[in-house]
Amino acid sequence: MADIFDVIADGTRRDILQLLLDRSSAGERGTSVSHIVQQLGVSQPTVSKHLKVLREAKLVSVREEGQHRYYSLSSAPLDEVDDWLIPFLDGADAEAELAGTSTLTDSAAHAADVVGRAAASAKHVVASALKKLPGR
Repeated sequence: MADIFDVIADGTRRDILQLLLDRSSAGERGTSVSHIVQQLGVSQPTVSKHLKVLREAKLVSVREEGQHRYYSLSSAPLDEVDDWLIPFLDGADAEAELAGTSTLTDSAAHAADVVGRAAASAKHVVASALKKLPGR
């Protein structure tokens, strides 16, 4: 199973998780792949690839009805991330985090996103290259 931090480092996967959260908050029992494609404006193969990673990380569950698949958020693995992050937050930041407010500026949030994506991409490239080495 992939490291949860690698899984959520990808912006598209975070967008999918946010969409599923929004839909479940609105009372939806699941969201179709076609709805995710339409809302995010990315290709169906791209969405399917990311949903597979999210399924393997147990961040989403799937319900099949005929030829359609409906995805729902499974937030339990994110509790582990939350538990890991809390000790790093000081009192004021912890209160802001719990209140749902962000202490990052827009430029800092953008920089964090870019660095996270670059780190996840670099890790994938290195892992793929190592798998191609003889004797591995």
